[in-house]
Amino acid sequence: MKNTIVLIAACAVWTSASAGNVQIQVLDRDGKPVPDAVVVVYPGAATGAQPSLLQASPTIEQEKMRFVPAVTVVPAGATVRFTNQDRWDHHVRGNPTGAAAAGAAAPSASSNFELRLAGKADGKPANFADVKLDAPGVVLLGCHLHGSMRGHVFVTDSAWTLKTDNDGIARFPAVPDGGAQVRVWHAEQLVDLPRKALNVVPGPVLDTVQLSVVPRVRRAPAATPSNTPGGPAGSYSLAPAHGGHVHSGS
Repeated sequence: MKNTIVLIAACAVWTSASAGNVQIQVLDRDGKPVPDAVVVVYPGAATGAQPSLLQASPTIEQEKMRFVPAVTVVPAGATVRFTNQDRWDHHVRGNPTGAAAAGAAAPSASSNFELRLAGKADGKPANFADVKLDAPGVVLLGCHLHGSMRGHVFVTDSAWTLKTDNDGIARFPAVPDGGAQVRVWHAEQLVDLPRKALNVVPGPVLDTVQLSVVPRVRRAPAATPSNTPGGPAGSYSLAPAHGGHVHSGS
């Protein structure tokens, strides 16, 4: 029995080592870790089942005059839900950005969209709208009513796509062995970095990519007085709520 347990453990170690576990750390110009950078791995021999690293239907909140999260990564064809948690209206605008947006030859029509969400009433569910993003690309999010609001949706064409954590690291399990390419995107890296060649081998593969900028630290949102129904910009509307509204782009 003891020998059987040892054999099973050995097989598990061998199986884990037969697939490349890739870790990419993104650093800023000064060599410090960068969170919320998007790392895309393009394996040269991506065959068979691919990992499910991303949510098929994520939610982006409008909360305290922000898009939360500020960067959302989705696969092409995903439906993104926008939910207004603030007491005032938001007008969500999506526009394609970036000359080489995730390798797309031309921006998709679904990357251009506009919708308005009424503010959340006390004791009522938040209003929401759904947008389907069909093609790879980077979508810049904004709000006509509140010019300071900015966010991004990165629509990827690779199953191996993740955001970096607080240590600036994206960790990919089971990347197919062999040659691969790595792309790194960050909202403040205005000039796209060239893709980096990577050789994936059984066992851990570690590499770094350095930006040419130092991203600004996202400040905490300012507190809003409870007696200000229109929010910091006073953009309050009595427009009817749009709960459950579905919008698939224009």
